[in-house]
Amino acid sequence: MMFLCIFLGMIAYQIYFQVTKADTVINNSHNKRQSIMEEKVQKGSIIDSDGNVLAATKEDENGNSVRYYPYKDLFAHTVGYLTMGGYGLEKQANYYMLQSNQNLFQQIKNDIEGVKNKGDNLYVSLDAGLTKACYDALGDNNGAIIVTEPDTGKILAMVSKPTFNPNTLDEDWDSIVADKNSSVLVNRATQGLYPPGSTFKIVTLLEYYREHMTDFEKYQYTCEGSYRIGDTDISCANGKAHGKQDIFNSFANSCNTSFINMGLTLDYKKYKATAEELLFNKELPYDSEYSKSQFNLREDSSRFDIAQTAFGQGQTLVTPLHLAMITSAIANDGVLNKPYMMERVESCDGLVVKEFKTDSTKLMTEDEAKFLQKGMKQVIEQSYKWAFEDADYSVSGKSGTAQFGTQGYEHSLFVSYSPSEKPEIAVTVIVEGSENRTVHAAKATRAIYDYYYKNK
Repeated sequence: MMFLCIFLGMIAYQIYFQVTKADTVINNSHNKRQSIMEEKVQKGSIIDSDGNVLAATKEDENGNSVRYYPYKDLFAHTVGYLTMGGYGLEKQANYYMLQSNQNLFQQIKNDIEGVKNKGDNLYVSLDAGLTKACYDALGDNNGAIIVTEPDTGKILAMVSKPTFNPNTLDEDWDSIVADKNSSVLVNRATQGLYPPGSTFKIVTLLEYYREHMTDFEKYQYTCEGSYRIGDTDISCANGKAHGKQDIFNSFANSCNTSFINMGLTLDYKKYKATAEELLFNKELPYDSEYSKSQFNLREDSSRFDIAQTAFGQGQTLVTPLHLAMITSAIANDGVLNKPYMMERVESCDGLVVKEFKTDSTKLMTEDEAKFLQKGMKQVIEQSYKWAFEDADYSVSGKSGTAQFGTQGYEHSLFVSYSPSEKPEIAVTVIVEGSENRTVHAAKATRAIYDYYYKNK
């Protein structure tokens, strides 16, 4: 009986392994099976939503198969590369593209002639035109942009700068890794950790709403331009005194002192719980490389630390990917659809071999999402008319300015979705601060929406 149980257990595990783990194990870049597959299959292509080839296999002058990236540095951090263990879609989906579901008779013919079978192609949600618009919107600045569909989870564009040319990565590798100041290999969109600035006021506002659902409309605060804690004065932007503020004016004007006032009244444990429900300090629902965002308030945190956290400074750190998830959930009435790029695998003959499905999770209630939607709509109407007033589409969003380092530099952030009713896309932008920063994140956002609506 014991041997029968062991035998049945082994069968059950084999079935489980084949269904849930086999692809992951085989797709590991260190798995030798992939090298064996390469001997018989010409790796398939990566193709965007409009049929543009983002990566393909070609033969060099010596007859060797090499990967070719027609868009050079544009998709370096999404499509990725295979050198040094691989990165991005090239690594994540390598196994799928090394399988061939070509017509069986053609495979027999190829085998007789000693020709490799054509590998399956990976179709992704990325849009080459929209990605180029994001790339151009950043200009010469370092930073990251992500464009998603809130109601599906599709990633339409993802750009990180500085970037590199994957076509020449083999020859450039040593110089890149030798430069300790180089960060071109880092995908800032998913791995870059930044202080969120005033975009974090979304979290503080949500927690205040949760603690004051029945009386939040009574909130009043008079901003005099600064808030003193101990011997330190914390100012609103440019020391501006916003005067009498209600809850939504505080958000629309991004009034630091009002948010300090809110933050110091919050229940620490509930505040932390809300941040973690929004996936701070948690694993993100994302299948490629990313960094975990950080919410670092503790029960013994000082009033100064709480104040800094409440308006997005302090020790809080977030990735653009995470900000994009929160924004998409708000736009989608509280439901986050897991962001993804891989849509399906097709044979070279057009046979659909595999379709990828996404999951969803609820980050907040629909009522809470509607509350934040109202606030984000007022941000544009009250403080960002200069960027969107003449647009023939509506936008809801939140800006952020995050100080860092000791040189007075500021990152510029903007999270948004459009249109305000029944959102189609969400755009997350961070432009890193430097003495040469030339773009405000809101201006970059406007350029992206203009392209989208002109070309959809």
